[in-house]
Amino acid sequence: MPGFGSNAAADQRFNVNLSILFTELPLLERPAAAAAAGFTAVELWWPWVDSPTPEQAELDALKKAIEDAGVQLTGLNFYAGQLPGPDRGALSIPGVESDRFRANIDVAIAFAQSLGCTVFNALYGNRVDGVDPAEQDALALENLVLAARAVGQVGGTILIEALNQPESPKCPIVSAPKAIEIVDKVNAATGLGNAKFLMDLYHLSMNGEDLPSVIDQYAAKTGHVQIADNPGRGAPGTGSLPLEELLARLKKAGYDGWVGLEYKAGDRPSAESFEWLPREARAAR
Repeated sequence: MPGFGSNAAADQRFNVNLSILFTELPLLERPAAAAAAGFTAVELWWPWVDSPTPEQAELDALKKAIEDAGVQLTGLNFYAGQLPGPDRGALSIPGVESDRFRANIDVAIAFAQSLGCTVFNALYGNRVDGVDPAEQDALALENLVLAARAVGQVGGTILIEALNQPESPKCPIVSAPKAIEIVDKVNAATGLGNAKFLMDLYHLSMNGEDLPSVIDQYAAKTGHVQIADNPGRGAPGTGSLPLEELLARLKKAGYDGWVGLEYKAGDRPSAESFEWLPREARAAR
């Protein structure tokens, strides 16, 4: 499999998403597996899909696993419902899911902050049959403002991610401009400027967007980048996306944040899916 050259990789800071990679292992074993593969930074979707407010013992066990592995948590999703699964977020869903999102805000922030992490992905959610989209959007903005203010108290960042239309047909945020529109609305409402774009190059490519143009337009408003190849959402080199060139373009445009590896390992152990990335480039610098 073609890989990134050492020089190109050395320009990036990579982390591993432990909710899509190393999923062949129990959650508490994944941080150590990432460390064994040479990585020093990890990110997570909200791991407790059925509970926005898990028992403290569960939170403590995951905190210990991350600390014992010697990896840094650099990003965490707020509660987003069944993910992976049918859900695409909770904050725009009236009723119980919105309540769950709100209940999760302080829990997620406290957990992440205890590990030195202040970056949070707030997934919007699907359209609900029979509910006025304008009502959902008003609720979403209210919840995003609540979360952005709470995150602001710890000097943190809230991320708005664009998903892709083919795989998330009921999600209204399926383009970079739409995500940026939400980012701008949240920042206008709070005055904090701590809402940023999560640029997932796989999702944007699935939408058929012009990736170089997206990078040039929105790098300054981007708080995090995630990658997977397309087609297939596999490791770089398994598809046809010029990821090395795109990341170099991001760097040139001024982005110096994390690049999250959010791809599927396929039918092999996750540890074997990193041959595209020289081992010396895996540890964050």
